[in-house]
Amino acid sequence: MILTTTNTIEGFKIIEYKGIVTGTSFEMKTKFSFKVEKSKDITKAVINEAKEHAFQELQDNAKNLNANAVVGISFDIETVNGSYFFVLVVGTAVNVA
Repeated sequence: MILTTTNTIEGFKIIEYKGIVTGTSFEMKTKFSFKVEKSKDITKAVINEAKEHAFQELQDNAKNLNANAVVGISFDIETVNGSYFFVLVVGTAVNVA
């Protein structure tokens, strides 16, 4: 499956628009460390895990529409008190040839 933030895919033509698809992460809670470097590493790992989960859900939702690509993807990350992270990805599921 092709995933892109652009509205077109070089070398491909969009032949059918399937609809808007989303992917969300579940609530991800970080741990806390008094060491700044360790806290940064923990936060980075949690954000990456949340992002991967959201993108996997986006792909699954696109596959359910029989799409082979998602274009125009936007990515949003929200935090609550710097401890909980949520990721949302949105794009348009399409068929390309």
